[in-house]
Amino acid sequence: MKVLLPVAAYLVGSVSSAVVVSRAMRLPDPRHSGSGNPGATNVLRLGGRKAAGWTLAGDIAKGALPVVVARVAGLSAAWLAVTALLAFLGHLFPVFFGFKGGKGVATAFGALTALDAWLGLLLALTWITVAVISRYSSLSAIVSAVAAPVYAWRLLPERAGVAATAAMAVMLLWRHRRNISNLYAGREGRIGH
Repeated sequence: MKVLLPVAAYLVGSVSSAVVVSRAMRLPDPRHSGSGNPGATNVLRLGGRKAAGWTLAGDIAKGALPVVVARVAGLSAAWLAVTALLAFLGHLFPVFFGFKGGKGVATAFGALTALDAWLGLLLALTWITVAVISRYSSLSAIVSAVAAPVYAWRLLPERAGVAATAAMAVMLLWRHRRNISNLYAGREGRIGH
């Protein structure tokens, strides 16, 4: 049971909400249109707020639900952390889509919120604050990723949770390396433009 739930979390994470929503709403495939990233921000550009909202909800849910199920099943804090990490890795490297997934911001948020609601709240407030001030979705994600292990260190009693959060943060930064270059060069698109 301990091994099956993290494996199931990876498989759930491998379902691309962006692709599913885009197909259901007859939108262009987000992997081959816009920025090429199968995530809510790209779906927003391609199909508007409703499609992006469904994508965002799906990505958050696929991070959160496996952790909630693992908690209800009585898994230890260490196994909850493994489950959260594997749901996130499923989004980044989906077995159903040739291991080419999205950046993982919403899925990480869902998984970390399921680990600790206060952690999720702090991450949401960080993202919103940076977005309101800067109008850059990518910068909001980057700052939140950097802050996540710091918040986790203070909030999570189990070091496995901190390690999983740190691993997610490193991968989020890696997935945003092009955005970081664009921000530095002044070429990154702002929210609403």
